[in-house]
Amino acid sequence: MARWEFKLPEIGEAVSEGELVGWLVDVGQSVAEDQAICELMTDKATVTVTVPRRGVVLERRGKVGELVKVHEAIVVLDLDGASVGAPPVEAKPSAPAPAVSNGSSAPAAHAPSVQSAPMPAPAAPAVAVVSAPSGYFNEKPIATPATRKVARDLGVDLRSVTPSGEAGRVTRADVESFAALGGSSTSAPVAIEAVSSAVVRSPASAASRTDRRVPFVGIRRKIAQKMQQSKNTAAHFTFVEECDASALIALRNKLKPVAEKQGVKLTFLPFVVKAVVAALKRAPILNSTLDEASNELVYKGNIDIGIAASTDHGLMVPVLRDADKMSILDIAREIDRLANAAKNGKAKPDELSGSTFTITSLGQQGGLFATPVINFPEVGILGLHQIKEKPVVKNGQIVIGQVMLLSLSFDHRIVDGHIGAAFAYDVIRTLENPESLLLEMA
Repeated sequence: MARWEFKLPEIGEAVSEGELVGWLVDVGQSVAEDQAICELMTDKATVTVTVPRRGVVLERRGKVGELVKVHEAIVVLDLDGASVGAPPVEAKPSAPAPAVSNGSSAPAAHAPSVQSAPMPAPAAPAVAVVSAPSGYFNEKPIATPATRKVARDLGVDLRSVTPSGEAGRVTRADVESFAALGGSSTSAPVAIEAVSSAVVRSPASAASRTDRRVPFVGIRRKIAQKMQQSKNTAAHFTFVEECDASALIALRNKLKPVAEKQGVKLTFLPFVVKAVVAALKRAPILNSTLDEASNELVYKGNIDIGIAASTDHGLMVPVLRDADKMSILDIAREIDRLANAAKNGKAKPDELSGSTFTITSLGQQGGLFATPVINFPEVGILGLHQIKEKPVVKNGQIVIGQVMLLSLSFDHRIVDGHIGAAFAYDVIRTLENPESLLLEMA
């Protein structure tokens, strides 16, 4: 037997570790050269790790949710093992009798959630496991993150899809064909499989029989850690003020057809970015960070604006590099590119980190106002809210105005209240007189 340890290679600049969010291979499985073996999440990007040699998996080192360090062995292969191409896990036909689960393997990060099923008597707790009409069932299917997303979107249980890819991998075509034939996680026959009582604590309780537990891992846990760090470290205070968006709406409507001719979707956000950039130039302390180790305030030499984007995996913050050197149309193009990359899981790690100031918007769900959490270690964040028709006073007359509320949170350790308020009014003045942005064109 030729044992070979595969050590985690470099997975990004200045990245020393990643969180294991899912295994794509099992012990005893034959793997091909360049086959994906696991998914790791670093910062806010999920990457698929491939193995450079063929062999049979002898060991998997690390459980879902654990941190794996770069240059640390994550799998051990037998290079003299069985031939590559055998199915990774033997297919299990659906059986009427309950199959006992030892609960030894953690579920894959993107596997469908398991819903508990009611039982006639307080015996061993059970959950519903879906099998395909054909009877095919694989406890641990192999599929890329993109394929898993397609399966979630179509409501398909990957465990019930017969794979056609190399080494037993489920392909996108397999998922789409399965869905086209009427297979889904809700339409397939149900087989009952026993699980540990950790899922259902009290069989006698009707409420507890509907509980389900899923690992708190991946992007969701990273977001939680980031938010907790921000709230525990920065001294938050929030300033809220109204902005008359009438002139901004008129300018955007005027320029929208021009942008469309260049293939650019022009929203209000690029104008807001330029207004923030102009204000940051006049208040550089809002574009700084506090180096607590050296007890120094670091004024950033670049203006990199983070744009918070909601995705199926959680909130991500793609970064507009050197936003002060970009035109409004350039910003619009880059925002669209970064948002699509983040939502499709194709954003690179360096595109999701290193911002110096962040803008977040809930769009049509903006509500009245909110208290955004600072994207630590930044010292400020701007929250945009829905533009609404409201009565306003102009030239002594009450008229209908287009009003947008801005919520700005600051780190009070660094930013005094009057500085934060002055910054907010600077941004508002620019947005209420958007023609002045012509002076800020790159």
